[in-house]
Parts: sequence; C-alpha cells; structure tokens
Amino acid sequence: MKTKKTTIHDIAKELNITASTVSRALNNNPRISEATKKAVLGMAKDLNYQPNNLAAALRKGKSQLIGIIVPTINRSFFSSVIRGVEEVANKLNYRVIVSQSNEDVDNEIVTLNALLNARVDGILVSIGKNMDRFEHYQELIKKGIPLVLFDRTTNEISTSQVIIDDYLGGFQATQHLIKQGCRKIVHFTNVNQVNIYKERYRGYREALKEYDIPFDESLVYKSNMQLADGRECAEKLLASKTAFDAIFSASDYAVVGAMQVLKENKIKVPDDVALVGFSNEPFTSFTDPALTTVSQFPIEMGQAAAESFFEILNSKKKKFIPQKTVLQPELIIRASSLKLDK
Repeated sequence: MKTKKTTIHDIAKELNITASTVSRALNNNPRISEATKKAVLGMAKDLNYQPNNLAAALRKGKSQLIGIIVPTINRSFFSSVIRGVEEVANKLNYRVIVSQSNEDVDNEIVTLNALLNARVDGILVSIGKNMDRFEHYQELIKKGIPLVLFDRTTNEISTSQVIIDDYLGGFQATQHLIKQGCRKIVHFTNVNQVNIYKERYRGYREALKEYDIPFDESLVYKSNMQLADGRECAEKLLASKTAFDAIFSASDYAVVGAMQVLKENKIKVPDDVALVGFSNEPFTSFTDPALTTVSQFPIEMGQAAAESFFEILNSKKKKFIPQKTVLQPELIIRASSLKLDK
C-alpha cells in the first residue's frame, strides 16, 4: 500500500496552526517565533516530512538543475567532465541530470526535450559525431535558456564554448614524432566533420609543413575512431604496403586497436612504428608499451563549462555575448613514441 506523503497541511493540522505559518517556520522566517519554529521542525521530523525542493525552486523561477548531454557515459573523459561540472555546481546548490545521445541525432533531440521537460535551468552539451541539425539548440538560445557547448562543438550555434586547443594538441603530437626521427607519419581521424577532429588534423598538417615534410593524403585514414576501427585501419595500412614509421591518432581507442594489429604482425612499437594517441584515457598508461597521448584535462573542462553556464544564467545583460574558453593541452610522453631513447 502506497504511503501518503506528509504535507505542510498535515503539520499545520497537528499543531493547530495555518499552513502558511508552517511554511514560514520551515523557511526560517524572522516573523515566526523560535518556539513555533521549534514545534514545526519537531512535528516535521515526527511525521517524516520531506520538502518538495523542485516545486519550491520552480516558484522562484529556477529548478537548480543543469542538464548535461554527452555522447556516451562509459568514457573516462566524459565522466571526468561531469565530475568537474558537479564540483562547481554543487557548491552553488545545483545538481545535474546526465543523459546520453549515443551518437544518434534523433536521440540527442529527444534527450534535449526530456531535459527541458524536467525544467532544467540550462543545458551543457558535447554534440554527437553525426549531428548535422542545430535548430533545436538555436531555439534554446532564442528562448533565453543557457546553453554551453564543450569538447565537441560547432560554429553553427552562437553560444559559449569550452574546448581545448585541439590544433595545438595535434601539432605537438606530430612535432614530437618528427623530433623522434619519424617522417612517414600516418594520421587516424574521424569520418565526420566535428570541430575537434578537424583541428587535430590541421595541427598534424601544420607540423608537417613547418618541418618541410610533404603531406601525403594516402597516410590519412578516416573512421569512427573506435578500437575496432583502429584495427581495421591498421590492417588496410599494412595491406597497402605503404611505408610508414609512426601513427598519430586523434583517438586513444583507435591507436590501441592499431597497436594490437602491429604486434600481431611482429612489428615493434616504438622501434619500427611510433604511436601517439589523443585524450589520455586511463588505459593508456597500462598498454604495453605505455601510450604517448595528449591530455585534455576533462575535470578542468567541466569546471569551466559550469562556470560559463552560471555566467550566462546570472548575466544582467539583455543579450549575453558568447564566450569561448580554450584550455591548453599537454603532451604526455610515454614509451610508445620514444624511438631515440631506446
């Protein structure tokens, strides 16, 4: 049998006072005597009264909830971003509701609407790889609902963004391989046109140019950047008989797949082929050899995204000017790329 939830009217009835007096006492209103407050709090405890914080917040015009949409929750990067958001939000008595798009355009739109129906005060989102429609996000901006993009962003939406310098990360990764003596550097990138992959690719191209290494289109492999995709790309690369001495992958997952294939074919890492990934996923320090990669500082990204959200929320201006926060990447050098130190 379902237990009836205690309300302020139940407390008022037990104490023979009005519901409005109970409400004021629970909210520590100075107009209510200490004796009455004590009696109300005592009765609330006896009756196991639980305040409806959401209803109270909505009466004030804010739910104190932030909606977060990520492509997938089972990646360390995104879970760490969420942790960073919570560290900032919780200090301001905000909580987060997290949803996954699973890289599906329609699901991302449905997820957004579900969060809005939950009365969140705003949305933080890392868009899916396949997202090519943005009117649902543009509609949020028109309605004045705070929207912050992080990591995977697009120039199709005029709103605040938090990213790392993906171009610099791509440049540093490629430059490191060049300084290790590599000249035939393969690049694994994403098949879609998400900004982060375009920028990492641009960094790769610019590093080659700066060191007078001709760009070879045949050394660029596009995929969805999962482990299985990395394996497939490596198998195609070996089958092509193309000479190469390094792989810079815009994803840790894809390059680990490539590492597996290289080992299966008795190709030594890093002696024969040096490897560099991107994201600094936890498993990268446990591969054999440990994987050189680019750190994206996800906790700091989450903190910055939350701070951007509150800047928009608390802005007194009628028209908020979008801000772009760019965090600096860091190349984490490990054994997989150290040819010259062998």
